[in-house]
Amino acid sequence: MNDQSPRRSGGRAARRAARAAPLAAADRPIRAGMPGGRYRPLTDADVQKIHHAALEALETIGLADAPPSGVEILTKAGAVQGDDGRIRFSPALVEDSLALACKSFTLHGRDPRHDLELGGARVHYGTAGAAVNMVDVDGRNYRHSTVQDLHDAARIVQQLDNVHFLQRPMVCRDIEDNREMDLNSIYACCAGTTKHIGMSFSEPDFALSGLELLHMIAGGEDAWRARPFMSNTNCFVVPPLKFATEACQVMENCIRGGMPVLLLSAGMAGATAPSTVAGAITQAVAECLAGVVYVNAVKPGHPAIFGTWPFGLDLRTGAMCVGSGEQALLSSGCAQMHQFYGIPGGAAGGACDSKLPDMQAGWEQMCSNVMTGLAGLNMVYEAAGMHASLLGFCHESLILSDDLIGQAMRCVRGIEVDDETLALDQMREVCLGGPGHYLGTGQTMARMERDHVYPSLGNRMSPKEWDEMGKPDLIANAIAKKEAILSQPSPVAFEPSVDQDIRARFNIHLPR
Repeated sequence: MNDQSPRRSGGRAARRAARAAPLAAADRPIRAGMPGGRYRPLTDADVQKIHHAALEALETIGLADAPPSGVEILTKAGAVQGDDGRIRFSPALVEDSLALACKSFTLHGRDPRHDLELGGARVHYGTAGAAVNMVDVDGRNYRHSTVQDLHDAARIVQQLDNVHFLQRPMVCRDIEDNREMDLNSIYACCAGTTKHIGMSFSEPDFALSGLELLHMIAGGEDAWRARPFMSNTNCFVVPPLKFATEACQVMENCIRGGMPVLLLSAGMAGATAPSTVAGAITQAVAECLAGVVYVNAVKPGHPAIFGTWPFGLDLRTGAMCVGSGEQALLSSGCAQMHQFYGIPGGAAGGACDSKLPDMQAGWEQMCSNVMTGLAGLNMVYEAAGMHASLLGFCHESLILSDDLIGQAMRCVRGIEVDDETLALDQMREVCLGGPGHYLGTGQTMARMERDHVYPSLGNRMSPKEWDEMGKPDLIANAIAKKEAILSQPSPVAFEPSVDQDIRARFNIHLPR
């Protein structure tokens, strides 16, 4: 026995070291772009009813408040402006625009390792929300969000395997000038992560300045157009069924500048959208179909995400309820409509109404993250860190969401059934003269890293071991991980010469 102990110890240590080593991307149990789509809350007949109702809304109700440039673009494409000023769309025009629309495309990262392939039912999770506050978990209170907070969020996202993209999760309330806020938001995000970034612009001219900054970061306009690593999050409509005039002009500038766009319709069921799940989905689909016509009239085939984002409402109080079961159904039904049209789509999932990263936050975040993933939603926005019905963002919750999304992605992956996974050979080996258990068998060891997702911070200790280890606390561990990430310089910071040129051209508020 004494002779065997060192050998066993060495073998165990080697196995632990092997398990600790990062897996090749193809061997990971979960990864960006895994196909979902197994969950279908709508029947085929339901999908057709929603489609035809949306077409009827576009033909008979139309959308108001298009900017003059939009009126010209849309009427040249075949839409009709009525005496009431509303733009109406025939079913034939919508179908023609859908035929022109881009069916799949790449959302680039500055690092190609982070490229996201959109289309079909491939699923990606990321941030979003434009919160105006930060959650202080130590003090259990809220404070205004800053450009430093945004930069820190980008740096954290860079280190999280299961958060695939960064859409601006908060606004920089310490920068009063809107143009400077937009430009500093671009700088803060790009200086923190090389994953794909989503950003909005307050005014049309700000988009042109933003493109100039992006050209400098990319190394020139040609380099930017070859790999646009930022998309424009564009609330081009103000539900119900009105264009957002300035946002439409922003969108036009972004399309011409080679930037992918997220066509975002964010009605609130019971307030700015019908209170029923089906009605809210129908209105969002109609509004985004109008956006598809608009985008393809500006530039046929331009990359655009079908951004149906209907939100839930607590009809007792009028408060948003993004953590509800209804929200999960809204976004999952939208995912099914995206697949019906064959256009990459996005919706909200993973946000919560809870004010802190507590048990309520956990059930709310997991519910819609799992359901939207199973439904095959291409872009699950707001999937990490978002609290208080989009009013607060939390760095610690962002870190914890990496584990949460990992488990959601394992659900998306589903169950593989083949001769190897049915494991009859293992049963024979173990049961017929074998050890009577599967612990330590070759097959178990070979598949344990490829089949199973292990939490980074989630605790699976026994109560005895937990007590012996000093009763580790989830939030305290998240704080420690945040501090460890932010204590190091950003590994993706700009080259000094690039940074100097940017700061000479723009008023950058982040310290060097």
